[in-house]
Amino acid sequence: MAVKPFVAWPDKRLRTAAEPVGTVTDEHRAIWDDMIETMDAMPGVGLAAPQIGVMLRLAVVDASDERGRAIRMADPELVAASEDLSTYPEASPNLPGVSAKIARPARVTVAFTNQLGKRVQQDFVDLWATSVQHQIDHLNGRMYFDNLGKVKRDMLLKKARKAR
Repeated sequence: MAVKPFVAWPDKRLRTAAEPVGTVTDEHRAIWDDMIETMDAMPGVGLAAPQIGVMLRLAVVDASDERGRAIRMADPELVAASEDLSTYPEASPNLPGVSAKIARPARVTVAFTNQLGKRVQQDFVDLWATSVQHQIDHLNGRMYFDNLGKVKRDMLLKKARKAR
């Protein structure tokens, strides 16, 4: 296992949809292990493979207080989302130094292939739900700030350029 470097914004890979995984292999499990180590080193509550330059639909999420409860997902898909929203500050190691409060569905159901290669559905709430949605956005070539209006997004990107 190793901590991997992050792809820096505005690298085009961060705007490119990742490729489906299909059957989970030992290679995918090794990528997940590196992703968890990288996520824990940030520290963060989730990571999508494109953030480290791996263009596969792989993600990990661990919004637990004690850590060590990471959920490994291949080919995650949002199945259902609540109408009620939760707002959390979101950021990305790909664009350090900035963050924004983003409102997303407070509860979601996600279908994904787990580390055993089984397709499962799981419900997520609160910060877990936010993190899962954030990672699915990355897998679709979207960044969290794409959920902001144009003025706020432009201000955030300007601030990020200054921070570099």
